[in-house]
Amino acid sequence: MKVVFLGTGTSQGVPVVACDCEVCQSSDSNDKRLRTSILVEVGDTRFVIDTGPDFRYQMLRGKVQHIDAVLYTHEHKDHIAGMDDVRAFNYKMKGAAIDIYATKNVEKALRNDFHYVFADFKYPGIPNINIIPIGNKPFKIKDIEIIPIEVMHYKLPVLGFRINDFTYITDANFISEKEKEKIKGSKVLVLNALRKQEHISHFTFDEALALMSEFNPQKGYLTHISHQLGTHEDISKELPDNVELAFDGLTLEL
Repeated sequence: MKVVFLGTGTSQGVPVVACDCEVCQSSDSNDKRLRTSILVEVGDTRFVIDTGPDFRYQMLRGKVQHIDAVLYTHEHKDHIAGMDDVRAFNYKMKGAAIDIYATKNVEKALRNDFHYVFADFKYPGIPNINIIPIGNKPFKIKDIEIIPIEVMHYKLPVLGFRINDFTYITDANFISEKEKEKIKGSKVLVLNALRKQEHISHFTFDEALALMSEFNPQKGYLTHISHQLGTHEDISKELPDNVELAFDGLTLEL
């Protein structure tokens, strides 16, 4: 199994004008973060989790030529805005539909934002997708079992996913004891860590590290990082031995 971090950043805390902060002006490529997403490969099956506004560039940058499916964590724009660009993979796959795994809330948002995809009249060249409803019960992509983990993003339910011994959670600030049972035993755990200051809907740096300590994975990675957290170099000095800051392009062989 291979996991590629397509993006490890967030729209949260990012200014809409040029910023002169240390992170934004950093020459370290690890501080250049696109919106959060990953690519997962198991055997010859390949899928992405979330298609944010940077999806097209992420696919071009990673030279990705084929995907079988898209999984969505939740319906916020920074996680769904790039869905239209699956059309390139339809073309590469000679028109075959891309399977989209989505909760009812995500499907509603997709139908609203990309209404033309679902219209009775199919305009030539629009994305060809196949919506597959998911909830909080395990499901499969081909023969790969996916275990959804429901977390809370303030008052919004969001799905994390466990695939074998790899667990990926983003946009969360609360995990119930029941859902924590699904995470236990993960060898690799990815958690969001927005910044050091308290936030209404995201784990802080300290909260994410406390959870890493609780689950004690062999390896932990922090993602969904805002520029408010600090530079990759500085924050890396504050991490325990088994935890790292994820960065765009990081590739794990599991």
